[in-house]
Amino acid sequence: MKYNAVFIAGHGRWLPPALTVAEAAERDLCRPQDLAATGYLAATVSAGDSAPEMAARAARQALERSALDPGQVSVLLYANVYYQGHDLWAPASYVQREGLGNRCPAVEIRQLSNGGMAALELAAAHLTAAPGDAAALTVAADRFCLPGFDRWFSDPGTVYGDGAAALVLSNRDGWGRLLSLATVSDPELEAMHRGDDPFGPAPFTVRRPIDMKACQKGFRATASMSATVARTAAGQRAALTRALDEAGTDLATIDWYVLPHFGRRRLDASYTAPLSIPEERTLWSWFRGVGHLGAADQFASLGHLADTHALRPGQRVLVMGVGAGFTWSSAVVEVVRPPARPV
Repeated sequence: MKYNAVFIAGHGRWLPPALTVAEAAERDLCRPQDLAATGYLAATVSAGDSAPEMAARAARQALERSALDPGQVSVLLYANVYYQGHDLWAPASYVQREGLGNRCPAVEIRQLSNGGMAALELAAAHLTAAPGDAAALTVAADRFCLPGFDRWFSDPGTVYGDGAAALVLSNRDGWGRLLSLATVSDPELEAMHRGDDPFGPAPFTVRRPIDMKACQKGFRATASMSATVARTAAGQRAALTRALDEAGTDLATIDWYVLPHFGRRRLDASYTAPLSIPEERTLWSWFRGVGHLGAADQFASLGHLADTHALRPGQRVLVMGVGAGFTWSSAVVEVVRPPARPV
C-alpha cells in the first residue's frame, strides 16, 4: 500500500552483550566448523532478561526519542517468535504497562520472523484510518535459549540473537516517512516448518530443542525442491515489486538495504546476489555480530542506521522481511531529517 502520512517518529533498541562464536565453542555450545559458512562472529545473549522485559526498555527509549506523550499512542503492537516467559499470558500488556503506561489496545503479533513487518503494516493502516493526530508503538523482542531453542543449532545456517527494538509511528511528523509497504503470502509452504510431525498436546512433545532441519526434511519428502525455491523467489519478488512501484522508485535509487539477519549463504542466495545488492549498503558488517533477532531484525537495523548517523535527508531505505508460513514484506522509507540522537 502507498502511504502519504505515516512517519517514523522515534526508535529504540535494547541488545544484551554479545557472545562470540569462539567463546561459545570454548563453552561447548557450538562447533566453529558448523558455523564457518554462516559468517557470523557473535550473537547477543541475554543473561536472564526475558523478551518482554527487553521490549519494555526498547519501547521506553523509542517513546522518549519521539517526544510524544504516552497518551498520544493509540495502539501498541508487539511482535515475537519464541516463548515469552509465562504460559497463557498476554506479553503485549506487560510491554504496555512497563514501556508505555497508557490504556490503548495492546495486541500481540505472531507472524514469526516477519512479525515486525506485519506490525508495521497494521500500524500504518491504523494511522491512515485515524480521524486525527495519532501515534502507534510497534515493538519486537525475543530471547532464544535452551532447553527449548538452541541458538547455534536449531536453525542450521542462522544463529539467533536476543534483544528488542521498537519504532514509534505518527501520522503527523517524524524523521522518516513510510512511502509504501507490501506483503505477499503463500500458505502452501507452511509445512516447511511443520514437516511430517504430528500435532502435539503441549510444547516440545515431539522433540526438544526445536530442530527446523528435521521439519524441513519431512517437508522435502513430499515437496519438490525446485518448486519450493520458485515459490519463495516469486513471493519475495512480488512483495518487492509492489513496494517499489507504490513508492514510485526502483533499486537504483535505494541508498540502504535493511535485510533479515541471516547467515551469509542464506543472505546471498535470497537477497544480495539476485538483487545485486552491494554489501556496503547493507548492515551485514554489524548484524553478523548480533544474530537473527526473530521479528526484531528490521527495527533493530533501522535503529542502528539512525544511531550511527548513517542516514541523510533524501535517502531511501528498502526494508525487507520474510517469515515462515510464508509471508514476505518489503517497505520503502524516505529519510526526512536526521533522526534524534541517542539518549
